[in-house]
Amino acid sequence: MSKGFYSKLAWNGIRKNKKFYTPYILTCIGMIMMYYIVSFLSVSPQVTNMSGGDTIQVMLSLGCGVISVFSILFLFYTNSFLMRRRKKEFGLYNILGMGKGNLARILLWETLIVTVLSLGIGLLCGIILSKVAELGMLNILSLEVSFAFQIEIQAVYQTIVLFLVIFALILLNSLRQIHLTNPIELLHSETVGEKPPKANWVLAVLGLFLLGGAYWLAVSIQDPLSAFIWFFVAVIMVIIGTYFLFIAGSVSFCKLLQKNKRYYYKTHHFISVSSMVYRMKRNGAGLASICILCTMVLVMVSSTICLYIGTEDSLRTRYPRHINLDTTIQAFNEADEVQMDKIRQISAEVVSEYGQEMSQVLDYRVAGLVGYLNEDQIILGESRLTEFHWDGYSDVWQIYVVPLEDYNRLMGQSETLEADEVLIYTTKMGEYTADTITFEDGNPMRVKKVVDDFADNGVDAMQVIPSLYIFVSDFQKVVEPLLGMENLTSGIVSLHWFYGFDLNCEDEKQIEIMDELGRRIDLLEIESGEGAPITSYEAVAKERTSFYGLYGGLFFLGVLLGIVFLFAAVLIIYYKQISEGYEDQSRFEIMQKVGMNRRQIKKSINSQILTVFFLPLLTAGVHLCFAFPLIYKLLALFSLTNLSLLILVTVICYLIFSLFYVVIYRVTSHAYYSIVSGIRSAENG
Repeated sequence: MSKGFYSKLAWNGIRKNKKFYTPYILTCIGMIMMYYIVSFLSVSPQVTNMSGGDTIQVMLSLGCGVISVFSILFLFYTNSFLMRRRKKEFGLYNILGMGKGNLARILLWETLIVTVLSLGIGLLCGIILSKVAELGMLNILSLEVSFAFQIEIQAVYQTIVLFLVIFALILLNSLRQIHLTNPIELLHSETVGEKPPKANWVLAVLGLFLLGGAYWLAVSIQDPLSAFIWFFVAVIMVIIGTYFLFIAGSVSFCKLLQKNKRYYYKTHHFISVSSMVYRMKRNGAGLASICILCTMVLVMVSSTICLYIGTEDSLRTRYPRHINLDTTIQAFNEADEVQMDKIRQISAEVVSEYGQEMSQVLDYRVAGLVGYLNEDQIILGESRLTEFHWDGYSDVWQIYVVPLEDYNRLMGQSETLEADEVLIYTTKMGEYTADTITFEDGNPMRVKKVVDDFADNGVDAMQVIPSLYIFVSDFQKVVEPLLGMENLTSGIVSLHWFYGFDLNCEDEKQIEIMDELGRRIDLLEIESGEGAPITSYEAVAKERTSFYGLYGGLFFLGVLLGIVFLFAAVLIIYYKQISEGYEDQSRFEIMQKVGMNRRQIKKSINSQILTVFFLPLLTAGVHLCFAFPLIYKLLALFSLTNLSLLILVTVICYLIFSLFYVVIYRVTSHAYYSIVSGIRSAENG
């Protein structure tokens, strides 16, 4: 054979099948480009040096892992469409005298061509667009932009190694398929219909059971911590249940349509349903993949957009005042009260020196501890916890005991309590429904009222467990027995004084005030000597960049992964329509010969596509509706509890995505019609 024979055959095979290879190569380029961009940002010095950069790069590294795993699965999936189309061609080569070794050399050359094109163009696009992505991220985070261009060799190396391994695995899988198939099977591979899966109803019922279980988890879980723990279990159940239901249920659905004589025995319905029923197993898997990808895009994009839009709300939940002080107290004795007065005085002096005034002053005492809630009893001692059977982490609470006088002053109330009465307030959608509450084996206290609100202290926002505030009339009487409990290890009960205030000035001046205030409080602690209360201090202005870095990084990563998954969904839809178009072409040619005109063909095509095409979108909408309570509780862990914002963002995302989905429908249905109706110019042009 002449030199370059196999390479020419490989190139001709790619060129003649460009309708299949072009989207595949574009997908490879897109995956390589996306992986390089995320990998570049995960090691970029400019991202490292910015405030909150370490956190962002950890998330981006996780994003690299997600894209690499998804690339392996998705490129294998799309390559299966190519192999199904090419097997007929390889079967012809085999019959004409080529051995499987010759076919392997053609496949090797094809893989080399695709690899070189994909890596070359993908890395080039990734390198060019990586700076755009970096500028976009810095713009999202409102940080100073540097226009210096750079290439990260580490990111280039990781990208090349990963995708060389992926293409090598795809080649080995293709060679395996060719090796295990005889020439006649290769020649007729395109025309072989798939049998409906066995035990359809078993799979369908199992799919319904898994989906029902996942939906029940999403709706029934009440606290955010349990939502976080069970979220991934519910996701796996939804994925498996969706595949089972689409594979088995789609066949059953077609059979039900066949039994409906008024629907089935119409020209445009008869052809579409009869052609679908013989290959619905693969069709169902494709539809399930589209549905899962649509759901992933909607959940990821809507939740990260909501987080980013609500960043300021979350920030002020974490830092309830512009300046926040947290003083650890020994016993709230007279000496501690004197120290607290000195801090108040220093704060007022510093703020006045900078020409500012305090507003929204936060000032209250608290005893903080973590306990296990067993009905109406709070179990505190570690040795006691083993006596109870834990139903999960949902019964673990952060407990705060607060004087009633501090509650009334902060909230502008005039509540009164008897010695054995308390007020209750819970966070993170936790609920307390008992009529009494008891610390360990102490005397029960009657719950007079569950109040609707209390001032945030910032600590609750940092924790995944909910907080339970108990407002009492005699603070010392309730807290002192807890401090003296023998079965409590040191440090379980801690006394704090939270003090904070807002300022009406720019972030720069707030930082100056915080620095000066911190310097004077540190001097006060040194002067007070050993055993004096220790004060930590935070300023919203100082933490804002880091906070926006975290939420902006999540938003940026969510958008990037959303684009990847959306691109995958589009390609699966395209390949599904094209491959099925070629499978149905001969059937429609026969129908044309017996008198079916193009108008009837188009009507039949629309019937087929509409029957199943919008099913993934509708199912994704159902998944999203049931997942919504779970997503809302997960966002509560990020201190975002704005339900109206989440509903609005989710609805808008679904409507925009649906519009995009309709556009895909129009394009792919036209491609399908062009194939089955005998219009070959697009393929041969």
